[in-house]
Formats: sequence, C-alpha cells, structure tokens
Amino acid sequence: MTGRFEGRVAVVTGASSGIGAATARRLAEEGFRVVLAARRADRIEALAKEIGGEARPLDVTDRAAVDAFAASLDRVDVLVNNAGGAFGAESVADGDPADWRRMYEVNVLGTLNVTQALLAPLRASGAGTVLILSSTAAFAAYEGGGGYVAAKAAEHAIAATLRLELVGEPVRVIEIAPGMVRTDEFALTRFGGDADRAAAVYDGVAEPLTAEDVADTIAWTVTRPAHVNVDLLVVRPLAQAANHKVHRTR
Repeated sequence: MTGRFEGRVAVVTGASSGIGAATARRLAEEGFRVVLAARRADRIEALAKEIGGEARPLDVTDRAAVDAFAASLDRVDVLVNNAGGAFGAESVADGDPADWRRMYEVNVLGTLNVTQALLAPLRASGAGTVLILSSTAAFAAYEGGGGYVAAKAAEHAIAATLRLELVGEPVRVIEIAPGMVRTDEFALTRFGGDADRAAAVYDGVAEPLTAEDVADTIAWTVTRPAHVNVDLLVVRPLAQAANHKVHRTR
C-alpha cells in the first residue's frame, strides 16, 4: 500500500472477476478503500478480504438496489463503471433481442443507474471521478458485434454528455476504451460457454492485453491531479492496429 490516497473511497462495479477484480487490487495498492460491487458475493467477499476492501453484492440493473447501495456509503471519491459484458455474436439479422436487451441493461442502464445514484457524494468529495469503461467497439462496428457495439457506443455517449453537463463542477469524467483483452470470462460468456469459439478470438495473437494492463491504465488516470482530466484513452495490444486489423502468428 502506498497510502497516497488513504481515506479516499473507490467504488468498482463488476469487481468479481477480470478487469474489475484487477482494478480493485490496483486501486487498493494506491491506498484507496475499495468498495467491490458485483452479483457474485462469494468472489467479492474473498477479494475484499485479500485487499482490505469492502464487499457489497449488487446487481447494477436493479435501480432500487443501486439506490440502497448508494445510501449506505459514507463517502465516494472514485466510481469505476466496469460492470458489463457481451452476449452473443450473431448478425443483426439473426441476433436474439434478449441478448441485445441484456447488453443494453447491464452496460448502459447499469452505468446510468450507478452514476446517477453516486453523483451527490462524488460532488461532495470536492474532487470526484466518474470512470466509464467502454471499448474500441464504441468507435468501429464489426460483423457479429451489432448489439455490443450499440451498447458501448451508448456508454461513450453517456461519458461525453456527462462531461459537458458537469463542466465547472468538481467531478471529472474519464472514458477508457480497451481493444483486445484476454480475460477468463469475457469471450467465454459471449459464446455461451463454448471454449473453442472463445479461444479462437485470441488464436495466434502473441500478447493480448490482460486485465492487469487495463487496471493499470485505470489507476493511472484516476490518480492524476484533480485538475487533469483524461477525457478518452484508447488502449490496445501491440498486435492490434484496429478492431479489424490484428497480427496473428498463425
């Protein structure tokens, strides 16, 4: 623990695995008291014990639960809106509306719910940070990604609009847009547990980004001086020049 941010509170949604869990660990290293919010209570409780944080089971799509969660917090300095995910990879013509709805609810409305509920304490902190984890999918469509692209583009719109609306207030809005990140669950969830299809996404890519790479990027942006706002940071692995341009060794 460096202690630089001792006494400050960071809320991380989707903290039970992947980028969210890595971010919770990284912010704890900076001295933040981390509140881990996710649906899987057992996972966040174990991680909270590991890093000296606080586990709060939460479904970000449940507005009543989000409001109760917000009311229970005594302070919030940083909000990392990480909860999200991709479900399905069918074409627009064949996509399941239920998958699209689920992506919109967790990525977009989940971000909206938590951000709205925590804006008051973020303002009260005197130097609050709202961070939205979007994706390079927000800026470039690709086949089979229509629902996810739409959801992440909406998150980008939330970040850009909120930044305009909060100008002059003590709350900055940061957007991090990762490219190809290999985590234990993202692709596996997208393909309904099909391990072969999930592995094929990264086939031949020497070094996709890791959850820790993205967490380090998040930590860097939220620990800048309060007057420094990183509006949008795109981070990709060296092997990926664009969503559609990836170097593969085989």
